[in-house]
Amino acid sequence: MENLSAGQKLDQAFDKLGEERSLSFELDLDTDVASLKALDAEMAEPGEEMTEEVAELLSDARISVSVQSKKPLEKSGEKDFSAMAMKFSGPEGDLFEYRLVGDWTYLRVDAEALGRMSGSPMPSADELPDSAGAFKKLLAGEWLKVSTKELEETGEQMSGAEGAGAGEPSAEPTLDAKTQKKLMKALRQVVAQEVDFKTSGGSDGTEHIKATAPFRTLMTELFDELRLVQKELPAGAELPTAKDFADAPNKKVTADFTLKNGELTEVSLDLAELAETAKVKKFALVLRVGKGEKAAAPAGATEVRIDEILENFFGGAGAAFGEEDFGDEGFVEDYPQG
Repeated sequence: MENLSAGQKLDQAFDKLGEERSLSFELDLDTDVASLKALDAEMAEPGEEMTEEVAELLSDARISVSVQSKKPLEKSGEKDFSAMAMKFSGPEGDLFEYRLVGDWTYLRVDAEALGRMSGSPMPSADELPDSAGAFKKLLAGEWLKVSTKELEETGEQMSGAEGAGAGEPSAEPTLDAKTQKKLMKALRQVVAQEVDFKTSGGSDGTEHIKATAPFRTLMTELFDELRLVQKELPAGAELPTAKDFADAPNKKVTADFTLKNGELTEVSLDLAELAETAKVKKFALVLRVGKGEKAAAPAGATEVRIDEILENFFGGAGAAFGEEDFGDEGFVEDYPQG
């Protein structure tokens, strides 16, 4: 009975998320510098090991996302979303942020902090002439705003979507309701067969449901079920096969779902057991869920064209620092520090 009740509680919690019109998500790594460097040492090529600065950035990194829609999220299409926001933060604060509000996309970046942490310092905004325009403002950490339509058109041009001579772009492939139900039934069947559930609760309405399963077995079974409805799925990359998972560890991984009064508030996926070395003591993905706050247009944002940003990135900054500081494409290669 415990397996069934735990699975039902999770189903109901996820159904409630789909009924919401706004949600926020925060994803971070629950790890430390020593574990990250130990994990990297097992995979990195000689001379390409992770630096202390990058390990510190990743150990404290967080990605925050919020969405608002005119309809319940489970019924929302791309045109139903009224606002979105995404933020990437590190130990020194917010490093990158963008907001989509109405017809505009707003963005800002802490180029100095990102450059310092990555070991590839960017030029200082103070050293650029005013003619550098949008690029100077970007480096200064100011808010810029770009027409979302222009941004989408530029993306299509860069990906080669335009120029095919077909006129209107084809609609995004979607799953019909019948296929969605068939897919969810198949996946839930795998979970019921392969996943062990344990529940524990508190007096304040908080409940923990721990789901444990052998990693390789679970992934293999999940994709085997997906292949049964592959012809009804949107066209795309081939699904991995059992052979692709042959070398994957089959150690058990545990996902800890936290529910508050039946609503999902956090998921923690412990992946430390998958590491090939015992030196990885702490490594988990944590997803926190909350009520989405309405994304607002930031005050004082400077309107720019996307081609202005690209032009100044490849041209204006190069003119300010000289050809010797930039490669053939205009990127800083050996920007002098100090």
